[in-house]
Amino acid sequence: MTKVLVLYYSSYGHIETMAQAVAEGARSAGAQVNIKRVPETVPLEIAKASHFKLDQAAPVATIDELANYDAIVVGTGTRFGRMSSQMASFLDQAGGLWMRGALNGKVGGAFSASATQHGGQETTLFSIITNLLHFGMTIVGLPYSHQGQMSVDEIVGGAPYGATTVAGGDGSRRPTAIDLAGARHQGELVAKTAAKLFG
Repeated sequence: MTKVLVLYYSSYGHIETMAQAVAEGARSAGAQVNIKRVPETVPLEIAKASHFKLDQAAPVATIDELANYDAIVVGTGTRFGRMSSQMASFLDQAGGLWMRGALNGKVGGAFSASATQHGGQETTLFSIITNLLHFGMTIVGLPYSHQGQMSVDEIVGGAPYGATTVAGGDGSRRPTAIDLAGARHQGELVAKTAAKLFG
């Protein structure tokens, strides 16, 4: 059975929700899926004062376990058009995996969120994808087979590079049905691709 890791960082729960949808999609394609998060680097008192969502159920991942998966889908919110420092810090510790080519040929994908429609979602996806390509991974995005991202009837996330959602400036907007459908579709495609490569 294909093994997929959905690896995420989420301050306010938007990416946590998207991660669950990605995992649902991968499971629908027959994959064994784990959802894990990267460690928080913000001091606890600051995280509490900033109203971070601190009750997330996903266990914290370790670098060494990444090599145990056939596919890894990485999600994080946008920080000034790039991935969060928490995710960057975690991936920066993967030099040993890179040195021995432990992730070469595995399947990778990215998903993200930003406060606004034009708040850097695509550049954030590329900041994740760049890391995954350096690890030697084969990238699966979110093709236009997810027609929802074409909608102009409402604010929607999604890009050919990965699933996204728009959180709103105050973080009050939650992932929509279309956004979650995109995340599920990407998860399904990642799992199907990994199954073709490793099945």
